[in-house]
Amino acid sequence: MDLLDAQSLLVDVLNELSSQFQKVPGSAIFLRYVKSSYQNDPVRSAVELFLFLFAVRYLLAPKYSTQKKSYVKLTDEEIDELVEEWTPEPLVVKQSTFDRAENEKRPVLVGPTGPRSRLAGGRTITNVASYNFYNLVANEDLKEKAIQTLRTYGVGPCGPPGFYGTQDVHMRTEADIASHLGTSACIIYAQAFSTISSVIPAFSKRGDIIVADKAVNYAIRKGIQISRSTVRWYEHNDMDDLQRVLDGVVKEQGKKPLTRRFIVTEGLFENIGDMVDLPKTVDLKRRYKFRLILDETWSYGVLGRTGAGVTEHQNVDVAEVDMVVGSLAGPICAGGGFCAGSSEIVEHQRLSAAAYTFSAALPAMLATTASEVLAMLETNGDMLLQVRQNIKTMWAQLDPRSDWVHCTSAIENPIMILVLKQEVVAHRRLDMTAQEQLLQEMVDECLANGVLITRLKSMPRAINAAPRETGWELRPGLKVCLTCGLTKKETEKAGVVIRHAITKIMNKKR
Repeated sequence: MDLLDAQSLLVDVLNELSSQFQKVPGSAIFLRYVKSSYQNDPVRSAVELFLFLFAVRYLLAPKYSTQKKSYVKLTDEEIDELVEEWTPEPLVVKQSTFDRAENEKRPVLVGPTGPRSRLAGGRTITNVASYNFYNLVANEDLKEKAIQTLRTYGVGPCGPPGFYGTQDVHMRTEADIASHLGTSACIIYAQAFSTISSVIPAFSKRGDIIVADKAVNYAIRKGIQISRSTVRWYEHNDMDDLQRVLDGVVKEQGKKPLTRRFIVTEGLFENIGDMVDLPKTVDLKRRYKFRLILDETWSYGVLGRTGAGVTEHQNVDVAEVDMVVGSLAGPICAGGGFCAGSSEIVEHQRLSAAAYTFSAALPAMLATTASEVLAMLETNGDMLLQVRQNIKTMWAQLDPRSDWVHCTSAIENPIMILVLKQEVVAHRRLDMTAQEQLLQEMVDECLANGVLITRLKSMPRAINAAPRETGWELRPGLKVCLTCGLTKKETEKAGVVIRHAITKIMNKKR
């Protein structure tokens, strides 16, 4: 077949196809549409025809996996054999002899945990082991408000805030906290621990940078871990080291794509008790263009003229702190937690914070209690003054007068953390376990003399810390919590009992 025959055959085929196509109902309309729409542009028509055929081919194509199957398929017999050999790890770590002995001697309180509590055996003791700083447990007005709210709203909303869990009392509490702090907005959570551990991953993601104090509490560490961000640790409360780390991060990220960068620290440190240098931290945050997340779990309701926290205490504009996170369950004696900041910061969490989105809302009576306590702090300055006087009274009995322990807490902190002096630890060659055993004996001796204190528990080391960064380690210590429910004389007496118990145990262990 020569070229002319081929061309003749092709023309005949096209004419036949055209003839058959014209017999199809609606073909004339289709051709008229194509000519009017595409203005006889054959290239455009051909491209769109190709895309149409590709879409049909894609939809009709069989399914396939993009994952490479790099595993070995096992037979049923091999699977059964592996199942029989597998031993699950225990849900709870096996208790040591020391832990078992501590649990057997653990005191059981009956009734409210007030400044004078009753043990299960009937004995009344002085309780300086609870966070009842303002003796709110015994406040009858708060109890009556809580009962009224319970009768009106029930026990709990039984739904997440974003669905049907938000009630007017929640919105009122958010407004009260924002007004107290001086921020434009606030969001409340149902649990204090999950607040900071949800706020951090709501903003910081994989590839972002977090610079954190090595002594931050366990809730912050869990939030950092969940975020999967790159973490840089700086020495506890060391502003020079913080500047060094920030400078290193800026230089390291100089030629890389822009990422979100955060500084995470606490107002009053849960594990040590001392206070952050907020003005210096804010200055470094501005200089290196980082965002600041401040956990005020233990400083909100304690520091400042009205208990508004470390920003009020150190005269720092709260607008300089991007996120203020706090607890309503500790000094406030209610429940839940909050995050305050700009409206954009707050609204972002309503859809992105796991603990807010997937947890039932805070019970209405706890929200009401929080609002009432905030009103009391703003109008009744005597509450704060009495606690601070008792702190000074207890300090006078313990820190300067004891040869064995010293207090690492700030003088304004109602939680006094007492650790063994370095020279005592070095002279007696006490490791962590030996220190914990000595401290537990001190707790037991205090209880035998009618004063209940507790012990600072250990916590994991810094996450993803390099060997050179693991120099900081939580030191075992005693924890003494002051309250305005005790008079100055009762506080002095409790301090004397604690000091004598420490001396007795240390002298016995020579």
